[in-house]
Amino acid sequence: MHYPHINYKKLIPFLFLAALAIVIISLTIGKEIYGNQGHSISSFAIVNFSGYLFFLVMPVEVAFAYYLHQGLDPFMMNFVAIATAILAQIADYYIGRSFSSRFIDRLIGRRRYEKAENEIRKYGNLAIFIFNLFPISSPVILLAAGMLKHRFKEAMIYSLAGLMLKYLVLTLIIL
Repeated sequence: MHYPHINYKKLIPFLFLAALAIVIISLTIGKEIYGNQGHSISSFAIVNFSGYLFFLVMPVEVAFAYYLHQGLDPFMMNFVAIATAILAQIADYYIGRSFSSRFIDRLIGRRRYEKAENEIRKYGNLAIFIFNLFPISSPVILLAAGMLKHRFKEAMIYSLAGLMLKYLVLTLIIL
């Protein structure tokens, strides 16, 4: 029987990042759920910020829905969600500008990065706006925008617009 070759150099960073995501969730949402504590906006802020970093894949929209359903103020939830997402995306953008493509290839994979890069080259700001409307994709698109040295101000304006629309729609659906 032939067993597939496991590339441990690629597996170790993935396991580290997965463990980091689990720890972040455990110390915020998990602690509140299992400790029968109230749900706090600060734990949501930590989870949301972390989820918008390109190297952590976390379902931030699910966390948003969960916290909103727990009775937290919708206006504050939207403000915190958008503010923390933008802060993380600024970090993603500048990481993209500063790190080599080879380093990022190892971290997130060439195919994922190339897809985002192609979308920016083809559609520019429209791609940034649209990617911010959908789960999980916006951090990688901002990373690619940074690597392509896309205009920072435009990238942030279109990110902000996409995030505002996404969270408005989520709030209307949940409430």
